[in-house]
Amino acid sequence: MGAQLRVYKRRIQAVTATKKITKAMEMIAASRIVKAQRKVAASMPYATELTRAVTAVATGSNAKHPLTTEAEAPTRAAVLLVTSDRGLAGGYSSNAIKAAERLRERLAGEGKEVDTYIVGRKGVAYYGFRERKVEEFWTGFTDNPAYSDAKRIAAPLIEAIQKETAEGGVDELHIVFTEFVSMMTQNAVDDRMLPLSLDAVAQESTRKGEILPLFEFEPSAEDVLDALLPRYVESRIYNALLQAAASEHAARRRAMKSATDNAGDLIKSLSRLANAARQAEITQEISEIVGGASALADATAGSDK
Repeated sequence: MGAQLRVYKRRIQAVTATKKITKAMEMIAASRIVKAQRKVAASMPYATELTRAVTAVATGSNAKHPLTTEAEAPTRAAVLLVTSDRGLAGGYSSNAIKAAERLRERLAGEGKEVDTYIVGRKGVAYYGFRERKVEEFWTGFTDNPAYSDAKRIAAPLIEAIQKETAEGGVDELHIVFTEFVSMMTQNAVDDRMLPLSLDAVAQESTRKGEILPLFEFEPSAEDVLDALLPRYVESRIYNALLQAAASEHAARRRAMKSATDNAGDLIKSLSRLANAARQAEITQEISEIVGGASALADATAGSDK
C-alpha cells in the first residue's frame, strides 16, 4: 500500500469514528427534546394563571409594590442571561449572548446601569474572557433544570428588586433566553420580568377573550403581593430555563445532524480519492511488470544471438 493511500485510509477511519459520535449525540438530543417539551407545556398553565392573579391583585388595589410599580426615573437594571453549559449546539449560546448585548446597549442608552447575572458556562466564559463584571452565575443544570434551580437564581434577583438603588438594588429585572418555537425554530428573546406590565397582560387577556378574576385580599393586597412576588419570579425563570433547555437540545440535534451529514459526504469524497490512488498504484504496478517483462525478453533475445 502506497503512502498516499494509507493517508486516505487513516482519514476515512477518523471521520467514520467522528460520524458515529455525532450520530449518537444527535439521537440523544432528539430523545431529550420530547421530555423538555413536556416540561415546558406542564409549566405554562401555572405561570399563566400566576401572572393573571398578580395582575388582578394589582389592578384591584392601589398598593405600590416593586412587582407592579414603575420607578419614576429608573437608573439601574438587572439582566439574567441564560446560556448553555456545553457546546456543540451551533449558534445557540452566541445568539443569546448577542441578544443580551443588544439589550445592554439599549438600557445603557436609556441611562441605566446594568447588573449582569448569568446561567451557563458559555455565558460565564464569554464575560470572563472580556473581564466584565458578573454579579452572580450558576452552572451545571442547563440541559435539565429543576424548580430548585429557579429558586436559587430568583433569590438574589428578588433581593435586588426589593432594595433601594442607593443600597445596591435595581429598578427593573430583565431576562434573556432562547424561546422554543418548534423543532426547527428557536429565537433568542429578551423579556422584562419586573415591574410587570399590567397593560400588556390586560391586552393579552382581552385578545384571548378572557376576563381577569376578582379576588378578595386577606389580610391586605400588599401582603398578597409580597407572597406572590417570589412565586412569580421563580415561575418565570423556571419557564425560561425549560424553554432554553428544549431550545438547546433542538439546536444540538440540528448541529449534530449537520455534522453527521458532512462527515458522510467527506467519507464519500475520501473514498473516491482512495480508489483513485489505489487505481493509480495498480496502473503503476502493471506498468512496472510489463516494463520488467519487456526488458527481460530483450535481454533473453540478446543472449541467444
